[in-house]
Amino acid sequence: MNSLTSDSEAVLRLTIFIIVFLALAILEMIFPRRKLMMSKNRRWFTNIGMGVFNTVLIRVTIPLAGVGAALFAQDRNWGLLNLIDAPDWVSIVIFLLLFDLVIYFQHRVFHFISPLWRLHRMHHTDVDYDVTTGNRFHPASILISTLIKLGLIFLMGPLPVAIVAAEVLLNITSMFNHSNIRIPPRLDTLLRYLIVTPDMHRVHHSVEHKEHNKNFGFNFPWWDRLFGTYLAQPESSHETMEIGIHGFQDNKSASFIRLLIQPFYK
Repeated sequence: MNSLTSDSEAVLRLTIFIIVFLALAILEMIFPRRKLMMSKNRRWFTNIGMGVFNTVLIRVTIPLAGVGAALFAQDRNWGLLNLIDAPDWVSIVIFLLLFDLVIYFQHRVFHFISPLWRLHRMHHTDVDYDVTTGNRFHPASILISTLIKLGLIFLMGPLPVAIVAAEVLLNITSMFNHSNIRIPPRLDTLLRYLIVTPDMHRVHHSVEHKEHNKNFGFNFPWWDRLFGTYLAQPESSHETMEIGIHGFQDNKSASFIRLLIQPFYK
């Protein structure tokens, strides 16, 4: 477990990302849920490019993030998990649950504090909804999120393998629940007890205010049910519901530079 390094973590995450991305992209072509509104080439270039840009930015500006932070905390015996004598698997499960709960509340805060919403809004201005939407986040919001995760790592003192598991899980589920895959209703209902499905999270990307302030979960669906933010279905059908944010639904929503300066637009 302690043999993990920041470099090996990056290689592992990239490998899993490529495998899952390709699998979901193929499934989207075979079993599409919605007809896309905009050129896939342009959107994919922008959304994937934003994900790559954010990854490089974090590695340059906060090199201690991820496994490095866990090793740093472990060397100094920081964190609550270092104070309890529990099996490694228990420690990992505790951190995964707490990590996901923090991400849930972080997501809610980004919706309700105006300056943070202007950053997060960029994610919602994608007029389509597919596997690449999960990579579309403003660099400033990613920096803030990384600092929050750092604080959680120093507070909890998790094992390095728990960090890798949490980040890989978040990456996989973000691609999955943003994917444009048609899942049979009965299977979707069952999956929602374990994981956030595309249909569940798509409600959150509705242009309707009462809908995009629901279903904040990324990995696990339980927090929305527990804290009263769960909405099973949109008012319109999934095929006809409008995705995005009013006022940001033209071709500029797929421009890399325009997305970077979008928080400055009302």
